[in-house]
Amino acid sequence: MKIAHLILTYTNPKLTERLIKRLAHQQFDFYIHVDKKFSIEPYRYLKAYPNVYLIEDREDVRWAGYNTIKATFKCIKEIVASGIQYDYINFISGQDYPIKSAQYMLDFFERNKGKQFIEFQSIENQWIEAQERINRYHFVNFTFRGRYLVERLLNLFAPKRTMPDDLKPFGKAMFWMLNPERAMYVVNYVESRPHLQRFFLFTWGSDEFVFQTILMNSPYKDELVNNDYRYIDWSDGGAHPKVLKIEDFEKLKRSDDLFARKFATNEKSKLLDMLDQL
Repeated sequence: MKIAHLILTYTNPKLTERLIKRLAHQQFDFYIHVDKKFSIEPYRYLKAYPNVYLIEDREDVRWAGYNTIKATFKCIKEIVASGIQYDYINFISGQDYPIKSAQYMLDFFERNKGKQFIEFQSIENQWIEAQERINRYHFVNFTFRGRYLVERLLNLFAPKRTMPDDLKPFGKAMFWMLNPERAMYVVNYVESRPHLQRFFLFTWGSDEFVFQTILMNSPYKDELVNNDYRYIDWSDGGAHPKVLKIEDFEKLKRSDDLFARKFATNEKSKLLDMLDQL
């Protein structure tokens, strides 16, 4: 059983290094994508670790933009092109941290081989508030002058958008644990359909529904487990989860999840010290 941990980050390479050390195991490799807006140089020292790889074909990641999906696709293709036979790709961010040991995780993957872990809800019937992400035009991937005005006018006069190819939309959280074959199924499905790429380009938060939509409309939907095993606290409200603190430790300790997010970008944290002892 071999696992590729895929980390999308732009924050603190020392925090990423701490995660790598926490999950040190001969069966674990780490692939790091640094947002193209930021220099990759501060991360290059991590290549001194024999199981660390830097994604060289980087993408300018924009919050809620389709570029996040493009970055993820590039990473999946580099992992597969490595020729290393991985059983799972585990997709996390630079502000995630493990709340279980490497051996616990390896045992988890061994027990569940053949299952795919990703959160999903029907956008038509359950996650109703997400419908506007799809049926309206969004220009989050663009920076031209007057884009907000164009967006408002287009949504005022254009008909509501519908998902191409009669796909039923599903979504929830952007992180997942998939085997490489299922991850590449999503990549190939989207990249072989330019009209679908164009549709996603003008959506909002596509990273939270592209994988779910393609997989739930695929022959593999019965493999999906509706759980990404991430502890996330949304109690602060708003578009971003709460930054976890020491007072959250007992909840993290009792959780069945594998990772938690999000953490402060400072790698010197008493909470991280406590989690390392679990």
